[in-house]
Amino acid sequence: MRHDPAFLSSDAWMAHLFGSKAARDGLVIRRKSRDIERYVGRDAFVEELNRRGYRAVENAGQIIIFCNQEPVRILR
Repeated sequence: MRHDPAFLSSDAWMAHLFGSKAARDGLVIRRKSRDIERYVGRDAFVEELNRRGYRAVENAGQIIIFCNQEPVRILR
């Protein structure tokens, strides 16, 4: 079931993001930086990452979220 993010509260948007199959399976998800800013705000997003022990990187307007607590290495 897909939800239009424009109609979700910030809490519901965050629950939808971290409730995705990839997130539940400890994989990687990607979202546009502007969408995170628009729907939940960067501070709330980073707070949720910290609460979950997840890491994220940003590049070219995209945020890559590592939905696990494994180390992240930049290869090059």
